[in-house]
This record gives sequence, C-alpha cells and structure tokens, in this order.
Amino acid sequence: MKQDRLTRLETIIARNQGHFYDIGMALKEIRDNRLYKLALFETFDVYTKARWDMGRSHAHRLIEAYGVIKNLSPIGDILPVNECQVRPLVQLKVFEQRKVWKGFLNSGMEMTALNIKKFINARTTADKDVPVNLIDKISKGYMAAVQGMLDQVCVAQHDHWQQTSRKTALLWNRVIKEKILSKGTDNG
Repeated sequence: MKQDRLTRLETIIARNQGHFYDIGMALKEIRDNRLYKLALFETFDVYTKARWDMGRSHAHRLIEAYGVIKNLSPIGDILPVNECQVRPLVQLKVFEQRKVWKGFLNSGMEMTALNIKKFINARTTADKDVPVNLIDKISKGYMAAVQGMLDQVCVAQHDHWQQTSRKTALLWNRVIKEKILSKGTDNG
C-alpha cells in the first residue's frame, strides 16, 4: 500500500518537473510520511539527491513553496508561477503572505521574482518606520475584561491582599499568559 503511494508520488515528480507546486506537495508527503525509507534510503536528503539529483536546499524550497501556494490559493486565481517568485513570500507568516500577495497584485507590477522581492522589501522597510498601534486591534469586550481584572488587582492591593491572596493573583496571571501563548485553534 505505501509502496504504491510512493510510486504514485514519484510519478508526479517525474511528470511535473516544471510544476513546482505538485513536486513540493509530493516531496512533502514523502518526507513527512518517511516514504523514502521504502525506497531503501536512510534520509530524505539522500533520497532526493540520489533519486532526483536534487540538492537538500532545492527540495526544501519546493516544499516551502508548496505551503505558500496552498496558503495563497483561496484568495485568488493569480498565483506565482515558479518557485523563485514564491521564495520571498516564504519568510512571511501565513497571514502576511496573503496580505502581501494581495498588495502585490493590486500594485500592477509585472509578476517577476525580482519585482515581488522589491515589493516585499519596500513594504517591510515602510512598516518598520510606522509605529504599530495595537489598541485598534483589541475588542472593546476584551478591553473591558482586562480593565475589570486590573480593577480587582487594585482592590486587592489596597486591602493588602486580605480578600485575594497575591499567590492566587499570580496563578491567574500565569494561566492567562499560558492561554495567550498557546498555539491552540481556539479563536475565542
């Protein structure tokens, strides 16, 4: 079963040498599921070099490019046409990739790797000069909840932690921090 899957994925790579997205998808699955071991290779890097005469960097760039294209595909029909055009987007976070790509498409610039890189560099430089105002991104409900917690801390401080222990307040602080930093899928 896995041998058949490896054969099908390798066929995709062989037929689509010019289609970086399909190659990246196939390589990612081969790497992630360790299917290269079925072909008797110890590591993914050795597999790509021996089987496809592909260096480690290039194989990983194709996998990264697949991830970017997969991320960009829901926002439109116009996508980068080669791995070089995708490369500057790889360094960005998922949300930023979409935002920057929309901006690039709206810029009217010719779709070349160099223009995409220039657009991203210009935008990054401009963004560094503008102070970020995060207050606009915080909901009123969240602000009210935080203010309520701060009010409770002030009350506890004024009564010298008689009603609420400092240890309890620090525990809740740690719980909130861990919840904020967690990478869970809960958006609420």
